[in-house]
Amino acid sequence: EKAQEKVFSELGRWKPLKQARPDVVIGVGGCVASQEGEFLQKRAPYVDLVFGPQTLHRLPQLLDQVRNEKTPAIDVSFPEIEKFDALPEPRAEGPKAFVSIMEGCSKYCTFCVVPYTRGEEISRPLDDVIAELVSLADQGVREIILLGQNVNAYRGRMHDGQLCDLAALVAFVAAVDGIERIRYTTSHPVEFSDRLIAAYGEVPALVSHVHLPVQSGSDRVLSLMKRGHTTLEYLSKIRRLRKIRPDISISSDFIVGFPG
Repeated sequence: EKAQEKVFSELGRWKPLKQARPDVVIGVGGCVASQEGEFLQKRAPYVDLVFGPQTLHRLPQLLDQVRNEKTPAIDVSFPEIEKFDALPEPRAEGPKAFVSIMEGCSKYCTFCVVPYTRGEEISRPLDDVIAELVSLADQGVREIILLGQNVNAYRGRMHDGQLCDLAALVAFVAAVDGIERIRYTTSHPVEFSDRLIAAYGEVPALVSHVHLPVQSGSDRVLSLMKRGHTTLEYLSKIRRLRKIRPDISISSDFIVGFPG
């Protein structure tokens, strides 16, 4: 709620600009735009353009619509794989690079807006991910950070039609010439699988750190949060991980004061 009000407050400051210069195009993008949708334009009718995180690649077409048709453009839809098809050519800016492998989340934790603003989980095909990694490695990248709102839910389609999980993807990434270090974020305990834990004993390039949000140490609160796991199940995964990689460092997230 606070984020929405900040957006509307900022828009209020832009209203005089629009009145003075009607040709100026005012747009709102991102998670708040996705959540508010048409209501945003109704509350602030001087806004010309509203788009969500999954439709950023359509921005040129939306701008053309605003300028040519003189009507507001609103697109907060969740096109499945289209966004990944519109990614720019990979370009290295140093020895480290971020690579998006999936978008969205299907967990619907009670405290989280991601499924409503970024849609259900969608994974990039394996071949597309590897092609980007090879290009980055050829440009001198040595450390890769695999990105996703729920990254260990990755299920990328392979050329034979089978699905590749994150554990298998990590092995494929490690096989790319030049890639020396692999990280990923952000994980969900439910899909922190035995295969992924085993990868820490099989893939030396996988760094000795994992970020695994637990959110609460109370089973009652975890149930209210709809996290899908207990504290014992979380601790069991950590113990198995430390048995395979004793020197691993672990970071987490905790929500303090969950309202229930």
